[in-house]
Amino acid sequence: MTDRRTQLAQNLAQVEERISSACAAAGRAREDVTLIVVTKTYPASDVRLLAELGVRHVAENRDQDAAPKAAECSDLSLTWHFVGQLQTNKVRSVANYTDVVQSVDRLKLVNSLSAAAVRTGRKLDCLIQVALDAESGQTGRKTADRGGAAPDEVAALADALAEAEGLRPAGLMTVAPLVGPYAGRQRAAFDRLMEIATDLRSAHPAANMVSAGMSADLEDAVAAGATHVRVGTAVLGVRPRLR
Repeated sequence: MTDRRTQLAQNLAQVEERISSACAAAGRAREDVTLIVVTKTYPASDVRLLAELGVRHVAENRDQDAAPKAAECSDLSLTWHFVGQLQTNKVRSVANYTDVVQSVDRLKLVNSLSAAAVRTGRKLDCLIQVALDAESGQTGRKTADRGGAAPDEVAALADALAEAEGLRPAGLMTVAPLVGPYAGRQRAAFDRLMEIATDLRSAHPAANMVSAGMSADLEDAVAAGATHVRVGTAVLGVRPRLR
């Protein structure tokens, strides 16, 4: 366990240096960017070590893995983010432990999340996942199993979140697309997300979170203005195969 703690500490230090350097290059304060460690496929013991090392935000993408892990770590002061595609039949479970749902991409999901939040007596921050390769009318379409709403559907989803009991529109999330005009152009993709975020804040000023960038492209996300970066492999190592 000591070896694992040392490894995680070293990895976190390297990621911290990358974020700090990216902030300095962009003329941003380090505290303007929040690190979310994506702990999917890794055990609760790693989450505990990360908490000991100062991590306060963790993310999961599969409820069947996340629910027991969150329960096992319920004594820790952590903010849990759900970042995977969310099916409506998993919403009730996810609402029990997640603080931020980053993958809202359709109205049906808004309705289900609202009902679950009311049932559990919780208030959930929700990010709209934007698929930058989606065209109008392709809400929630799967792109390499990533999901997401088309850019021109963001406003309607934000309005629905604002009206939904138990939910708050908190901002936007994206994953750099693998196809379409932004494929291989992470910085351009994140710049486009920031444009959409600016429009969103004009209608919903408190929706100021922008979650973008992962282990391979966090610098581009910070340069564009992301407020949150989601880093897994660079902290925890190459992921084991999902069974």
